[in-house]
Amino acid sequence: MLQVQNISFGYSTNNIVLDDFTFTLREGEHLCVMGESGCGKSTLLKTVYGLLDLQKGTIFWKEKQVFGPEFHLVPGMDFFKYVAQDFDLMPYISVSENIKKFLSRFYPEESERRTQELLKVIGMTAFEHVMVKHLSGGQKQRVAIARALAKEPQLLLLDEPFGQIDNFKKNTLRRNLFQYLKEKKIACIVATHDKNDALSFADTLLVIHQKKMVACAAPKEIYKNPATKYIAALFDDVNEITINNKNILVYPHQLKIVPESTLKATVLSSYFKGPNWLIEAEFENQNVFFNHFEELKKNRNIFLSLQNA
Repeated sequence: MLQVQNISFGYSTNNIVLDDFTFTLREGEHLCVMGESGCGKSTLLKTVYGLLDLQKGTIFWKEKQVFGPEFHLVPGMDFFKYVAQDFDLMPYISVSENIKKFLSRFYPEESERRTQELLKVIGMTAFEHVMVKHLSGGQKQRVAIARALAKEPQLLLLDEPFGQIDNFKKNTLRRNLFQYLKEKKIACIVATHDKNDALSFADTLLVIHQKKMVACAAPKEIYKNPATKYIAALFDDVNEITINNKNILVYPHQLKIVPESTLKATVLSSYFKGPNWLIEAEFENQNVFFNHFEELKKNRNIFLSLQNA
């Protein structure tokens, strides 16, 4: 449904942000965009929505081409919805009134049904009559998502959608939202720093580095076979170590303590992580990190073994 072909964008000829991006998105498919801060994730969402004029390439939704503000007095595509990080809510009306803003006044019963449905999705039923200006940042973020979904867009674009939401609400909201989108067959592109958005809910992961697409495949495939340390580091602490003159990338959970091996290391520090400890150790003048079930004393000598992912 979405076809992005060889697009490039820059704020000037000397300031290219996106260089030659090509990807597709099917009906109901979820694409997650990851990369370091400032790599162009938000810019990519804005180009797809039609807020920016491309320097090169084309974007099509089905047979309709997406154009930027040079071609539209009011930029943005009607059948897309874009939730930016600034929310753009109406502060002096209630949560439910913000959601109903995009629903027809001629069908009040249907409008109310949709509003209640979306309040349940975002976990804000108890706040439906609260004025938006009295909400926290995380609550406003949830209202912005619900309002974008009000008219069931064909494509939803989310820029760091859970960035201001605490973990207590984030995990439930994430499950409810992505399940709802799948049920309604709404395609979605999410720009995020959170690996859980990609690993648990995305069909495809796109990674941006130095203005380029450096990976675009199933999250599981990219996680298990990262092409570079940059890509691997998006998911976890990662070790780039040399064994037998060969450089390899290893996640902390892939290193285990064993009675004896050729990988002898010395413990430097232990960091409590809740379910386990993250241990930092020195191996042949290289710092490595691995998970362990208990704290280890500094300067203790250990042996490590490389496990399968």
